[in-house]
Amino acid sequence: MAKVSLEQIQAPADLRQLDMRELRDITSQLREFVLRSVSQTGGHLSSNLGTVELTSALHYVFETPHDRIVWDVGHQSYAHKILTGRREQMAGLRQFGGISGFPKRSESEYDDFGTAHSSTSISAVLGMAVASRNAGIKRQHIAVIGDGAMTAGMAFEALNNAGVTPGVNVLVILNDNDMSISPPVGALNRYLARLMSGQFYARAKNVGKAVLQHVPPVLDLARKFEGHAKGILSPATLFEELGFNYVGPIDGHDLDALVPTLQNLRELGGLQFLHVVTRKGQGYKLAEADPVLYHGPGKFDPDVGIVKSSEPQKISFTQVFGQWLCDMAAHDERLYGITPAMREGSGMVEFEQRFPTRYFDVGIAEQHAVTFAAGLACEGQKPVVAIYSTFLQRGYDQLIHDVALQNLDVTFALDRAGLVGADGATHAGNYDIAFLRCVPNMVIATPSDEQETRCLLSTCYQHPGPAAVRYPRGNGVGKPVQPNLASVELGKAKVVRMGKAIALLAFGPILYEAAKVAEKFNLTLIDMRFVKPLDTGLLQELAQTHMGFVTLEEAALMGGAGSAVLEYFSAADITVPVLTLGYPDEFIDHGDQKRLAANLGLVAEGIERSITERFSDLLEA
Repeated sequence: MAKVSLEQIQAPADLRQLDMRELRDITSQLREFVLRSVSQTGGHLSSNLGTVELTSALHYVFETPHDRIVWDVGHQSYAHKILTGRREQMAGLRQFGGISGFPKRSESEYDDFGTAHSSTSISAVLGMAVASRNAGIKRQHIAVIGDGAMTAGMAFEALNNAGVTPGVNVLVILNDNDMSISPPVGALNRYLARLMSGQFYARAKNVGKAVLQHVPPVLDLARKFEGHAKGILSPATLFEELGFNYVGPIDGHDLDALVPTLQNLRELGGLQFLHVVTRKGQGYKLAEADPVLYHGPGKFDPDVGIVKSSEPQKISFTQVFGQWLCDMAAHDERLYGITPAMREGSGMVEFEQRFPTRYFDVGIAEQHAVTFAAGLACEGQKPVVAIYSTFLQRGYDQLIHDVALQNLDVTFALDRAGLVGADGATHAGNYDIAFLRCVPNMVIATPSDEQETRCLLSTCYQHPGPAAVRYPRGNGVGKPVQPNLASVELGKAKVVRMGKAIALLAFGPILYEAAKVAEKFNLTLIDMRFVKPLDTGLLQELAQTHMGFVTLEEAALMGGAGSAVLEYFSAADITVPVLTLGYPDEFIDHGDQKRLAANLGLVAEGIERSITERFSDLLEA
């Protein structure tokens, strides 16, 4: 009998034609394909190696796409993509024009919900389940949620709501790999650890039922006692009190355990909670040994592993922040560092090691992170919240109500501002200027390079109120960083060069692309440094001597820095033409950061073209 090959699996229906031996063969091939594919494109590796068997079992047991599966977070869905007809497209994963690294509704009928931010799956499948119930459609709705995503309050809000929603089929699968991206934190992780060691309760219950089923009155008494004993013997009571039938934990790499368990839960219906234990990097020893390193690698040789380059690298903006944080903490014992589960990504590893009592990873709980910082600030401390721009969106109410309204001294270090490349629209930090600028009491700084980042971090930290410093993903321009903690005057821009006719107002690293155009046409170039407060004094002076302005920002134009300049000129009754350059009113897909910037006209050639089209008469004059 010929061995079935992965190439023969064009859809989950093909998978369901296999016997268990063949399913195990396909799973082995699938893991190897994930490894080889991601090594060629870069992407999330450890998490996807850990969900190969679970993904295969889900599509084997359930009638997808009729049955709904929502992956939370979506970076664990590569095996799902491969089994649902996108194996050939994996060569373009996360690349310009290629498929997304996350589930995307417009990409496939099997991607039931877009998930790139975490902890949304249970809410989504509950909504789907209610819609199915009311339409009289019998189907299953499955949320596959990681243990890291389970730390967010939204997941528990959904569980709480589901428990009082009658007549719905919802299966929540907790993928417990003892890790989100950074190592797990919080009481929930300790809870899961206790659960793992709670085998005594499961065995005792099953043996007891087998013995007592022949003595009904005693069995009934035992069942009444069980409700009390469970709270002592098994922390699973939490999920059962919320209305779910808890099953597990089971080995998430054992198809002989997964398949029959899922089949049983499918038949039971209602509210089911399955706890599976998986291992990040499963099947690839290097990723098993260091799942953080292999969480989101670039291209590498899987036979060799990730080899660090010996060539000197430019320092990243994240590294600038991490070093500044340590230096400022050594200088000021009131500084506290807070991250919502992004220790490595936000550059806080050294800070945790040096200042453990002032370091707090609060888990994937951005709302809590912001209000926790507000509480610290109330007591005279100076918290710094290191958070990706895209994730601050999740704590926006807390930023307004708990921090800005009370004018509390909280500094926000916004990493990944602007385009983020391969992660695409879900992670792009395009909106922070617009959503922060309208909030009273907020200061917004946009450093242009490594040294400016350090300097403006110090400036905003010393400001006795809420302030945000936004900086992009990746390396800087190679500007040397001074080791001091010098600051600048709040709201004061810097004149880079004085020219004629047109003033270029740059907000952030786009300054260096604008500089090439300014040199070519002898234009004035200003490093604005601050979106709020604007250096209105300088703008007024420039309006006396220049016939046109160009604002440049790596952020959404609507409500952005350019809008701020236009608003000032309007309020000051200054009539002068202004060209605003930035991101259009659309979601920008994934791809190489430089290529995306070029497509948006935000590199020197594009800037020159836009200025020439708008101000050709001024340039000729």
